[in-house]
Amino acid sequence: MPPLDAGDDYFEHDADIGVIGRGSTVEGAFASAARAMFAIQSAPESVRSLVAIQIDFEEGDLELALVRWLNALLCASRERGIALGEFGIGRDGDRWRGWARGERWREGLERGTEVKGATLTGLSVSREAGKCEVRCVVDV
Repeated sequence: MPPLDAGDDYFEHDADIGVIGRGSTVEGAFASAARAMFAIQSAPESVRSLVAIQIDFEEGDLELALVRWLNALLCASRERGIALGEFGIGRDGDRWRGWARGERWREGLERGTEVKGATLTGLSVSREAGKCEVRCVVDV
């Protein structure tokens, strides 16, 4: 780190969590990563499927597509005040079309740690022998 003036300094901060999504396809792994990310905020099995949202975007790079997908879900969730618990996504070339289901935040729906955003840190998409694993660090 660069030298600082007498009044400036740094401190250690543990404000990140790595999420992993696994599936037989890239799309399945993306949906799994979304479940993992939203499970940080609330238990997916407690979230009722009352509201559906759709996420469409274009991205040719698989790693960047993962970050766009996760951040678009977070944005839609915050804008609508909903907890999400079910996810799916498909693609046609560089065009991605995803969906999520959930419900408005309600009393009794336990709130975990807020996820602020998906980052480029630790970002990876790997495919091997009919399996796919994606990784992304999210800021909490």
